[in-house]
Amino acid sequence: MEENEKKDILSLLPEELEAEFALLGEPKFRAAQIFQWLGRGVRSFDEMSNLSRDLRRTLQDRFFLYEPKVLSRQVSAIDGTIKYLWELSDGNAVETVVMSYQHGNTVCVSSQVGCRQGCAFCASTIGGLVRNLRASEILDEVIFSERDSGKKISNIVLMGIGEPLDNFDNVMRFLELVNHPKGMNIGMRHISLSTCGLIERFDDLAARNLQLTLSVSLHAPDDETRSRIMPANRGRGVENLIAACRKYYEKTGRRISFEYAMIDGVNDTPEHARLLAKHAREVAAHVNLIPLNHVEERQFQPSTPEHLKRFIKILEDSGVNVTVRRKLGSDVDASCGQLRRKIEKNRKGGQGPV
Repeated sequence: MEENEKKDILSLLPEELEAEFALLGEPKFRAAQIFQWLGRGVRSFDEMSNLSRDLRRTLQDRFFLYEPKVLSRQVSAIDGTIKYLWELSDGNAVETVVMSYQHGNTVCVSSQVGCRQGCAFCASTIGGLVRNLRASEILDEVIFSERDSGKKISNIVLMGIGEPLDNFDNVMRFLELVNHPKGMNIGMRHISLSTCGLIERFDDLAARNLQLTLSVSLHAPDDETRSRIMPANRGRGVENLIAACRKYYEKTGRRISFEYAMIDGVNDTPEHARLLAKHAREVAAHVNLIPLNHVEERQFQPSTPEHLKRFIKILEDSGVNVTVRRKLGSDVDASCGQLRRKIEKNRKGGQGPV
């Protein structure tokens, strides 16, 4: 069988593995053995020493496994942030970042190869969407980042390349896998999912009551500004987005976070701050201001320190809970998509996809 004709064993939950082994006439405990091997990062059936040779051969015929390869590993000399570029089985590549905080180590994972959302300040969307990541590929970002870095991962943010809600089913399956008590067992309250505002998926997410943190990449509080820098706003609108956030909050009881990249002369005026404060109060949202990382292909610049301080004061005076994201990895292609773009440029000439 070719890989695309085999089943993706890493995307299967233990109970689904049990069903597969039942078809093979194998006892249920084999599923637990396999799940443990996979969770340790074993990506060859031949290494699963407590399985018989015949069973390993059968598994090889029915299922595929692939170990992502490190195309690039950048370590910040400033704060130890590690940025990985992983090569996938089809030659495409995605970025993953490991960041250390006082509360533990956080991994920022990608959910797609490329992105179709077209945000004007983002490197990830240059070139558009190539494909969705499988649940197993997202899971491997966590497993192999932990394994390579030697840092125990305690928190996950889905804020890398891609729009998680545009790859809804695979992302939901990833969350089940990474949260499973027999797997990495990372609690949902330690996971944040970032979206540019695909509000048509908010009800589906709320219905699952996952207790994760929903981070909405707002980046502008009015339609004129937001539609200019975020095409996903067109046809949806800020008011509809805020209404969807309110409904999600009421359904789940989980406080929403507004991510807001501070862009000089674009979205950092006092008027923007006052309107943002109004929206945040409507849904009891926390506002996380992000110093913009410069992207070579984009013309935008980060807000000045003076404008940032003014913006913060207006929010705080309005009773909004606001923080400024700690800027990590500024010396290692900090903005998502930059490292992938750099490798893409080097690969021009038919040396393979990214």
